[in-house]
Amino acid sequence: MAPQTSSPAGFETQIPERLDRLPWSRFHWLVVFALGITWVLDGLEVTFKGAISGVLQEPGVMNFSPANIGLIASVYLTGAVLGALFFGHLTDRHGRQKLFFVTLAVYLGGVLLTAFSWNLASFSLFRFFTGCGIGGEYAAINSAIDELIPAYYRGRVDLIVNGSYWIGAALGSGATILLLDPRWFAPAIGWRLGFGIGALLGLTILFLRRWVPESPRWLMTHGRAEEAERVVGEIETRVEKEIDGKLPGPVGSLVIYPRRRYGFGGIAKMMFGRYRKRSILCLSLMVSQAFLYNAIFFTYAMVLTRFYRVSAEKTGIYLLPFAVGNFLGPLLLGRFFDTVGRRQMISGTYTISAVLLGATGAAFADRLLGPVSQTVLWSVVFFFASAAASSAYLTASEIFPLETRGLAIALFFALGTATGGIVAPWLFGTLIGTGSRDAVFGGYLAGAVLMLAAAGVTLRYGVRAERKPLESIASPLSSEAE
Repeated sequence: MAPQTSSPAGFETQIPERLDRLPWSRFHWLVVFALGITWVLDGLEVTFKGAISGVLQEPGVMNFSPANIGLIASVYLTGAVLGALFFGHLTDRHGRQKLFFVTLAVYLGGVLLTAFSWNLASFSLFRFFTGCGIGGEYAAINSAIDELIPAYYRGRVDLIVNGSYWIGAALGSGATILLLDPRWFAPAIGWRLGFGIGALLGLTILFLRRWVPESPRWLMTHGRAEEAERVVGEIETRVEKEIDGKLPGPVGSLVIYPRRRYGFGGIAKMMFGRYRKRSILCLSLMVSQAFLYNAIFFTYAMVLTRFYRVSAEKTGIYLLPFAVGNFLGPLLLGRFFDTVGRRQMISGTYTISAVLLGATGAAFADRLLGPVSQTVLWSVVFFFASAAASSAYLTASEIFPLETRGLAIALFFALGTATGGIVAPWLFGTLIGTGSRDAVFGGYLAGAVLMLAAAGVTLRYGVRAERKPLESIASPLSSEAE
């Protein structure tokens, strides 16, 4: 290994090359489970909330209207937007490790408090705090994972980690079968238990995260070169013991001129000046997938109960295969984002999702579907849409400089959710409330058009990031002398 050299102005380091040359190991599994399991819990909790939408409308429970349900979803997403921006900035400033503890605590606190809601205002407030926590998690977790996972595996790992949300969704769907069954729990009690149990399960993640180190890439750009060297050295030692051999030497190096702070003005100039095309790409991907998912997923139980007369306690049965299809997409398609390429796979999954969405919406409007066939078709649509949505987060997390990664993820998540997500649950809640299938189909078509537009933007501005080091995709700001 070449020694690190330094000068009064900066220092030369091989830390990125050393991290990217590592073979897959138990350390990387630890990173995936300790950080990525948040999405499992989020999927469980959000799916449970969607599945109980019908129960919450019952007079003896909370007596919410369809518009109230849509409003609650929008409040949750508003919290996610604000939380992403606030914690995303702190993630870049204070490090990945500190923030993924803080954001998880906020998230779990919001989930637990939701179990004790007593009216629309309290339910909405606690969902707002839950959203703040999960928005912060998106920035801190995706930043840490991208900076710790070798370039060769980064695409598929990102997609599978983000797609693991749907493992939780499947568990949440299954939980409703028990918790919403009046033979076991009264309707006014079962939904509260679901939130409480989810919060308690989340406490186990805090223990796992104790073993995940700070990102060496973040440390080296913030003047903590010795600590970064120590962390990488410990990781290398663990891997060498596992493979019972020596690692190959790293090739190439990088000169860093560390600066501890990067102002909003400079970051904005970089993102919307030098990387303007990349910003347009991220915005289009985030807006379209946020509209599609938040429109359909948050109101899926309402479609089942309103148009197919499925009883509220049975909606989890139909959400279960839907969740399975969503997870299988990133799991089975993820490796092609590293082999076939980002541009081809992102544009392809967005296009296929849009076409299938339009066809399924037309069949729904023409009354050609029942609850089972509707669920089967949605599962097929979101097999591709889930991979597409996960690739949006992958794109935002890898195509901007390291020093702005957390804020970039947060900014585009916030912009995408604010423009494509916050309005969608309220809009579709209102459309479903009209009882008109044609009105709901119009909403589905809007989602399809947005997905097609994003596919077109990807073909024009997509970045070939597959299997490339993060530093070659976007040079660190600290690699440039002031």
